[in-house]
Amino acid sequence: MDTHQGQAIYNPWVLKIYDLWVLGISNRFFWRCETKRIENLFLQNVSSNHADVGVGTGYYLKKCPLEKIALLDLNPNSLEMTQNRLLPLKAKAYQVDVLKPIKLDCEPFLSMSVNYLLHCLPGNLEQKGKCFEYLRPLLNKGAVVFGSTILNFNHNKLGSKLMKIYNQKGIFSNLNDDKESLKRVLEHYFKEVKIEIVGCVALFKAKV
Repeated sequence: MDTHQGQAIYNPWVLKIYDLWVLGISNRFFWRCETKRIENLFLQNVSSNHADVGVGTGYYLKKCPLEKIALLDLNPNSLEMTQNRLLPLKAKAYQVDVLKPIKLDCEPFLSMSVNYLLHCLPGNLEQKGKCFEYLRPLLNKGAVVFGSTILNFNHNKLGSKLMKIYNQKGIFSNLNDDKESLKRVLEHYFKEVKIEIVGCVALFKAKV
């Protein structure tokens, strides 16, 4: 499956307004999940050896007490912006396609965030959930996996309209995404799965 379309929009210009549009406006008014809720998810679960998958702009990572961090993304613009944002911490960046096998030159991670990535991947949740087959081997036994994704559920009129536009443009691919499917996928690969719905966003956490 082609993962390029969902990430192609994130050029340097779009990334400059990402925090304002997505974290400042969309999360509050369209998806109805305040950015602070996702920030708290990061603060509660980030470890001393962390991997962030689908890095965005590095907004959440910058607020965490990081010691060792690896960045995984298909988009080189996002990787570069996040690396620069985290300075002087030297984050290792890996340009990878999460729907293909991944090999990294580092030790297994103690925690991994997969934030606002799943709704950008192609296919239904069973298909895009294949990413966890390739991400799980990168994790230590007992490691924590957490993140969030926008579902096709509980949208207000503004959110419903924006989501349809994003799906038409190929930015999102989540018209068939629901809590039950997400739960099945996570339970297939992990244990102790917890999902909380805030607005139309699923906040999830699981262990290896």
